[in-house]
Amino acid sequence: MAEPGDTNAAIWKSAEVVKGFAARAEQRAEQLELVARLLPFQVDAAFTFLDLGAGTGAASSAVLTEYPNATAILAEYSNLIMAEGDKILAPFAGRYRYVEFDMNSSEWPASLVVPLDAAISALSIHHLPGARKRSIFREIFERLKPGGWYINYDPLRAPDSTMESIWERANDRYDPEGPWKRAHRTPQELARYENHVRYMIPLEPQLEWLREAGFQNIDVFWKRLDWVIYGGHK
Repeated sequence: MAEPGDTNAAIWKSAEVVKGFAARAEQRAEQLELVARLLPFQVDAAFTFLDLGAGTGAASSAVLTEYPNATAILAEYSNLIMAEGDKILAPFAGRYRYVEFDMNSSEWPASLVVPLDAAISALSIHHLPGARKRSIFREIFERLKPGGWYINYDPLRAPDSTMESIWERANDRYDPEGPWKRAHRTPQELARYENHVRYMIPLEPQLEWLREAGFQNIDVFWKRLDWVIYGGHK
């Protein structure tokens, strides 16, 4: 499903990127805990959730930790990432499984049993083109049980250049080396950055596409500059 000249597959299936995924997971622990706690289940509830673009399982780990009787299905594209995820998710053996899924495709895995109690995604939806973001929200909705929730944690593009400069200025207060890093990216770092931002869009169209798909009680549950947690239920 890659576009001509697209380096997406090579990036996601590289060992270096896999290691980076695992190393950065700890930095997102607070946000992923919120993703877990937004799901409408009692702590001892038994339910099954789907983690789209699951990577090495950071978001699933947060949910499985919060709900000891939950079961995870992790949809992932890269076999290397899945192999690394199996190591990280070893404490949850028997409570999760990976399924191979290219999120650019509307052909969902036949082994995915639906309807699902809930779905989550973290740092994956922003990699999809706008039309695919819109269609995958509909596909998620169709695969949820009535009352099932979908929560997404992702980066955003600013709605205009003025807001982008405000976000950048504030982010640079947290990381004073930010301007230097942006000006001195290696070719590999530049390729990964361009892959990261090329399909990022502002928040409002994404909320509108959730409404269009049929989700209700849609909200922005957390936001810090260019990072957001949003979602709704069926």
